[in-house]
Amino acid sequence: MKIRFHRNFEKQYKKLRTNEKEKVKERLALFIQDEFNPILNNHPLRGKHLSYRSINIAGDIRSIYKRISFDIIIFVAIDTHSNLYR
Repeated sequence: MKIRFHRNFEKQYKKLRTNEKEKVKERLALFIQDEFNPILNNHPLRGKHLSYRSINIAGDIRSIYKRISFDIIIFVAIDTHSNLYR
């Protein structure tokens, strides 16, 4: 599985605190091992985010991604729940 990061994801990631960045790394490692691990709460999105999925990172932080092909995933955003789903 190849994971790519959209420019928006990278900008939002830089704004996270150090401990939140560490949690992102942990969750992405877990995602690579098993993208449907119950800890991640991986679920499809509806509305304007149809065809995207979301995983829990830490506390109120979520990350949105889209599967581009069988083995390519692009993470497009990371932020708090309320900021992502306005």
